[in-house]
Amino acid sequence: MDRLQRFRVPIMIVLVVVVGILIFAVLRPAPAAPAIVVTLRPTQPATPAPTAPTTILVYVSGAVKKPDVYTLAVGSIVKDAMNAAGGPADDADLDRINLAAPLSDGMQVHCPRKGETVSTPPSGSNSTAAAGPININTATLERLEALPGIGPAIAQRIIDYRAANGPFKSIEDIKQVKGIGDALFEKIKDSITVGP
Repeated sequence: MDRLQRFRVPIMIVLVVVVGILIFAVLRPAPAAPAIVVTLRPTQPATPAPTAPTTILVYVSGAVKKPDVYTLAVGSIVKDAMNAAGGPADDADLDRINLAAPLSDGMQVHCPRKGETVSTPPSGSNSTAAAGPININTATLERLEALPGIGPAIAQRIIDYRAANGPFKSIEDIKQVKGIGDALFEKIKDSITVGP
């Protein structure tokens, strides 16, 4: 009993300390989230956004002084293409070509000669006179590229499509080619045909 009495105070102190540690452990606030360190790097110049093309390529053929492919400004019309080709030849039949028609990249402008048999595109068409509608089942890459809005990539897709799937049965079937939607089809429908 004497011994218990003697150790009673130290035991009480130890118990109080242990209980205090337990209470502190249970009631202490949660540890703060670790600080986020942000490292700033020197700014790099922004990559410039791609700009819209400012020029187009147009093939001028027929009754002009210098038939060739010409680079023209976007927004040019047939008259600009004719002027780039040195102007009309003496036997040009300008009444059969719309000089005010707008041009697009990859387009062909054919100026007919007097007496030349050339199909005339319908009024309001972006196409200019050409040597008849293009047969999309047999046309070469170059002939397909002469269609308004058809560049080398889409022309190659047309050739690849008909090689894989056989000839087009109607002109509307060309819309199955990737890149030719309703808007582009409206531009080319009067310039194409499906022959044998």
